[in-house]
Amino acid sequence: MIEIPPTDLRARPLPALGAQPIAIAAAALLLIVAGIGTIFLWRIASGTSPEQERVVAGRQVQARVAQTSEQLVERTKGLELTQQQSIDQLQALQDQLHDIQALVAAQRSEIRKLSEQIGEIGTGLDSLRQSFAQAQPADTAERPAVRSKPAARASRATRSRAAKPRAAKTQRKSAKPRR
Repeated sequence: MIEIPPTDLRARPLPALGAQPIAIAAAALLLIVAGIGTIFLWRIASGTSPEQERVVAGRQVQARVAQTSEQLVERTKGLELTQQQSIDQLQALQDQLHDIQALVAAQRSEIRKLSEQIGEIGTGLDSLRQSFAQAQPADTAERPAVRSKPAARASRATRSRAAKPRAAKTQRKSAKPRR
């Protein structure tokens, strides 16, 4: 093996490049430029670029978001209106319920008063009945037991009975000698 002294490496400049590496570099550069040119020609021919498409797509998305936001705002306002109407109706129902409760309470107190008055009337009637029952035997003892019936109600049998004793009295009187 041959040893290369370290001084030899430093003394030699870069190794000489041959003609082939320059041609390869030039061909690669030419391919890159041709690719970039083709992309530009394609964008010009189609009339659109990805950046423009992105901008248009972004604007469409913004328009949809704005439209959706407006719809949400309208629906929210509608819900607020409906909620306020429901609250108003509920308040009206609560007022009516309060009025009805007040009326029911007034009716209950009136019913209590009336039931107390009816109870007082009942006790008054009972006391009148008792006093009438106590007074009636005393009245019947003072009065003779005479029944008087109206003439319209008297039957023929009672009339004939009443007529017989009178006739008997008149016969007795006639049987006695006159002086």
